[in-house]
Amino acid sequence: MKPLLVLIFLPVLIGVVATVLFHGIRSASFAATIGAPTVVYLCFKALDPDGTWSWLAALLVAPLVISMALVTVLLWFGRSRVRKRSSWNGA
Repeated sequence: MKPLLVLIFLPVLIGVVATVLFHGIRSASFAATIGAPTVVYLCFKALDPDGTWSWLAALLVAPLVISMALVTVLLWFGRSRVRKRSSWNGA
């Protein structure tokens, strides 16, 4: 149950927190990209005080954690509803 919490639910929570704190998609995605592996590393250290999991374990699962956090940010913002101007400008 702990791996499911740390690898799935925690990055989703980090993505939601990043979107609530930062209202722009660029800053929220940057915060989620930096924050997700950092928090997972800190969880590894807190849940395993004996040191059997090292920083290398956090590095190996970092792409999964980052992708889960970024997907959450992108789904939160959704598709832009602003119409783009045509490049032909009506001609």
